[in-house]
Amino acid sequence: MPAVPHDRSPVRPPRRLALAGAMLLALPLLAPAAPAVAAVPPREGADSRWVATGYGGAVATVDPDASRTAVEVLRKGGNAADAAVAAAATLGVTEPYVAALGGGGFFAYYDARTRRVHTVDGRETAPAAMNERSFVDPATGQAIPFEEAVTSGLSVGVPGTVAQWKQILDRFGTRRLGALLQPAIRIAERGFTVDQEFHDQTAANADRFADIAPTRDLFLPGGKPPEVGSTFRNSDLARTYRELARRGPEWFYRGPIAAEIVRTVKNPPVVPGAARTVRPGLMETRDLARYTAPLRRPTRVTYRGLEVYGMAPPSSGGSTVGEALNILENFRLSEDDPVRALHLYLEASRLAYADRGRYIGDPDHVAVPLSELLSKGFARERACLIDPDRAAPGPVPPGSPDGRYRPCAPATGAADGPTHEGPQTTHLVVADRWGNVAAYTITIEQFGGSGLTVPGRGFLLNNELTDFTLQPPAPGAAPDPNLPGPGKRPRSSMAPTLVLRDGRPWLAVGTPGGSTIITTVLQILINRIDLGMDLPTALAAPRATQRNTAQTLAEPAFIERYGTALTAMGHDLAPFPGPPEGQIGAATGLEILRPGLVQAVAEPVRRHGGSALVVRPLR
Repeated sequence: MPAVPHDRSPVRPPRRLALAGAMLLALPLLAPAAPAVAAVPPREGADSRWVATGYGGAVATVDPDASRTAVEVLRKGGNAADAAVAAAATLGVTEPYVAALGGGGFFAYYDARTRRVHTVDGRETAPAAMNERSFVDPATGQAIPFEEAVTSGLSVGVPGTVAQWKQILDRFGTRRLGALLQPAIRIAERGFTVDQEFHDQTAANADRFADIAPTRDLFLPGGKPPEVGSTFRNSDLARTYRELARRGPEWFYRGPIAAEIVRTVKNPPVVPGAARTVRPGLMETRDLARYTAPLRRPTRVTYRGLEVYGMAPPSSGGSTVGEALNILENFRLSEDDPVRALHLYLEASRLAYADRGRYIGDPDHVAVPLSELLSKGFARERACLIDPDRAAPGPVPPGSPDGRYRPCAPATGAADGPTHEGPQTTHLVVADRWGNVAAYTITIEQFGGSGLTVPGRGFLLNNELTDFTLQPPAPGAAPDPNLPGPGKRPRSSMAPTLVLRDGRPWLAVGTPGGSTIITTVLQILINRIDLGMDLPTALAAPRATQRNTAQTLAEPAFIERYGTALTAMGHDLAPFPGPPEGQIGAATGLEILRPGLVQAVAEPVRRHGGSALVVRPLR
């Protein structure tokens, strides 16, 4: 095996801090803009929707209403935790197919008072009656078709969002949940303007929505998706939020609504005569009553002198991003040779994903060797397997994070096969005037989750349990840490990430995208830290994702710019199929440019663009 080319040069400080009004330079690394994905965002002075720089706090989300809600909370003296919860509640109104009371998420927070990073696990849990064969058809012995598993009560995990909001506000907030729900209530009552993204997401789900009575009645008014430019109101959700504001989170888990959720899961409200098979679920009211959203110790690695914090299992985000960064630290990545840098990024991702599939699961139910996966010794052993000039052929086997590390130890065992994980999620970032920073990833899994709306409540239930491995391994195969089980949380790829420099927050980043979340976050970090891009350029740059598969999937602009050179190195590149077709993720991020001065960045084009705002813009 080739020796690892250790980089012993001093760590270069990140370059080109982007200031408001400065032109964002198109680096040689970037491809010309393709119709699906812009390679370079617009100049901030020309259109500030996607990039905002200023003082007093900042936010970036996928939605203008959510961003305005967060900024208003900051303007009135709320902190980053308050603003993140208020924005998430608003996204439950305007982005109901990805963020809802019926889902969950992961929250990372830098507390300026204690100078510590904390994470809150709002991942959904399986009901107590679930076991490793719950998704197996007894007649065939095989997992039920994935599409049937999604649109079913069987796929619905116990929602974690409301308990997570309570945990966030109890630990870090300064405002009551009832007050933070008021902007979302107003928007739900008055309505919001339907944009192309909302219309397209509804249209993509129209067939299955039409088979679920309360979902059809809410999201297909007149029997079809709402027209772009029309006003969409959700009075049911407004009433639910109002009751939640008055009664508090315990009402959600122990009150009448808990029984309504269970009834929807166990007796899906299918339209009479519908041909669709919608299987009942296993949830009981006691499953909701037992739910908790625990604080978890974040993952932490150092990279080029920076501290990178992420979400620990049951998310694989922090462990896989962290392992890949540890591997890459054994090499020099330079903007002078972007092709080689991208080759190394893809190969490090391949190795880290092999270990993710073999070892990551719910740590309350399986043993996860997290400290060894994030050790520098294990990273050196894995880095030795990378040929600086040639891609590894096909999937690679996982390593052995056992603490006994030898130079270039070959990996043994079989490579894991691909798993289903929906790309339909959302992410937001917030910073406040006191230096607190939040990175929050929220989801109900697929666009539209399970497709089951709780009657009269105005929100969809998740299909997160399809993130489990649906088919148990064959006898004699390696154990799978991500099998369903009672009370278990399915593995996730959500990766809310905070980067500290000299002990202070510098970057916050995250994205939707299912298992591509990890590679998108990793690529943005490499773009910013190693390849000399400012944050808007790093976030908008064309993407590729290697998840230990034979092919590397990429956006059109990436293939156009790098396809020939990377193919010559043995990479098999193919267009990312989506949805949305040709687009990987819809990231948001922020950067502390200097004390008090923050730049918030959202996608310029992906998923029809996002929204970045600050309290007091820099002029």
